[in-house]
Amino acid sequence: MKDVVKWFDGCPMWLKIIFALPVLDSFFWGIYRIIKGCATKSALLIIAGIFWFILGWAILWIVDIVSIAISKNVRVLA
Repeated sequence: MKDVVKWFDGCPMWLKIIFALPVLDSFFWGIYRIIKGCATKSALLIIAGIFWFILGWAILWIVDIVSIAISKNVRVLA
């Protein structure tokens, strides 16, 4: 699981932004949060990942794009 988290963290910025587009965000970054939560044994990240998986397509994708643009990584609840 840590390899998947490292892969997501090591992706180029343009790919992270593509993953953060409206429909893709809920899948890619929601799954990322769930996997990272399991790897770090954080219940908050697992819950955030499930929340992101359900609502990421609606509005939360904007949060991820802004986060990636500012810090070059997903930072909010990740």
